[in-house]
Order: sequence, then C-alpha cells, then structure tokens
Amino acid sequence: MDLQLQGKTAIITGGSGGIGRGLVLEFAREGLNVVSASRDLATGEKLAAEAAEMGLSGKVLAVKTDVTDRASVDAMVAKTREAFGPVDVLVNNAGGVAHPSDFEKLDADARRWEIALNVDGVVNCCQAVAEDMLSRQTGSIINVSSNSSLLGEAAANIVHYGGVKGFVNSFSKGLAWEWARKGVRVNNICPGWIVPRDESEVGEGSFWNRFGFETMGKPDDMEKALEEGSLYNMSGLPIPRLGRPEDIAWLALFLASERSGYITGQMVSVSGGAWMP
Repeated sequence: MDLQLQGKTAIITGGSGGIGRGLVLEFAREGLNVVSASRDLATGEKLAAEAAEMGLSGKVLAVKTDVTDRASVDAMVAKTREAFGPVDVLVNNAGGVAHPSDFEKLDADARRWEIALNVDGVVNCCQAVAEDMLSRQTGSIINVSSNSSLLGEAAANIVHYGGVKGFVNSFSKGLAWEWARKGVRVNNICPGWIVPRDESEVGEGSFWNRFGFETMGKPDDMEKALEEGSLYNMSGLPIPRLGRPEDIAWLALFLASERSGYITGQMVSVSGGAWMP
C-alpha cells in the first residue's frame, strides 16, 4: 500500500533510540522528512548519519530539544519549518519512568520528572504544532502512551508512570474530538514491552541504560528467556515474540497517512495481545 507520505514533514520526539529509533528510520524509509527531537543530540546526529548512509528517501535532521520546556519546543518547530516546511505529522514519543519504586516510597522529584516529561511534554508539542496544522486544516498527531496505563500488572513498581500515561490516553481522546472538525486527527498507541534489537540502539538516557537492561537483561537474554518461558510479563503473550521498535513505527505510519483519514480518537495497544479491550 502506498501511504502517500513522500515529502511530508514529521516531528518525532524522543527520536534518538529505542522506539524513537524505529520511528525515525521507518518514517524516513517511507519518504518523510523527519526532525528527530531529543535532548541527546549526539545520538540523534549519529542516527541521522546512519539514515543517510542507508540511502533512505526521506531526510533526517536531529534537533536538540527539551520537550518539558515550551521555548525549546518552539525553537525546534521553527527549525523544522526552516528545513522542511510546515509540520504535517507529530509523534509524541518522548516519555519515560524516573525509576522503579514501590508506590508508597516514590519520591516527589520522580513524580515531578514523570509529569513534566510525559504530560507537559505532550501538551507543549501539540500546542507548538497547532498553528501549522489548524491553519491548513490538516495534520496527524500520534501520541505514544503505554500498556502501563491499561494493565495493573504492566504498572508494577511504576504506578505513577502508568497514571501519567493515563492522562495521555484521555488527553488524546479529548483533543481528537476538539480538533476533528478543524482537520486534525489525534490517535494514541500504547506499546507493551518493545525491545531494541541490540543494546547499542538506545540513547544514554534511555530507561534501558538506566535500569532496563539490568532488570530485564540484554536483548539476546530476553529472547532466550522468552523461548524458555521465563521472561517477566511476556512469556504468556498470545503472540509469542518480542515486540520491536518497527512494530510501533508501522502503525504510526498508517495513522500518519490519509489511508487512516476516517480514524481519530482511537487507542491501539501494540503488545502481542497482552491487552485486549
């Protein structure tokens, strides 16, 4: 299916590694010009160079961005317009867990960090692209939430994170309703465990490097544990394989395109069937 996205302009936040890496590469492969917005500029630039070496038809530009700071987001959007023109697609992928904790022991700094990144970051970016999308009565926003907002067991030791991602779910639905008649669609992806193919494919600040690999094991270890039936939270999946970054990217591309032009306000869990509404 031709998604007819060639030459469109997309902003992908948290684009330096993990799910973001898959999003950036697959969007560029489909012919979109992509701004990879992340605080980790070095990893973003390395990914942009990799995309160029692969000969992908879309261009990738890394822009250092702190989504919790509205001025930083506005500056990133201005650079996007300068490089590629008005914004057609926004993927709010930046997000994360401060650190795992029993809820009763969660510290205030961690709560503020998670709210700023997962709530304020999404709001800042949606408002920053509003002028481009609403003035032309066209655009697609894809907000990346988490299965932690849908399943109690998926929020084990990250209860507050599951809660702030619940905000993203409700926010997406409300904004989709408000902006539908203005030509802008808003949809929501809830990933389950999405595992990089190699430990080198995540940024320094990724949760994988902060505590994920230590907790869950390296990608090869996780693959082996899944086969043995001992992988935490994943061995009972209806679809018995690891989720990969491209699994999120392929759905995001469909939602970015006019092939999904009659779809808005929807939430889809990409998790091998871990959550079935």
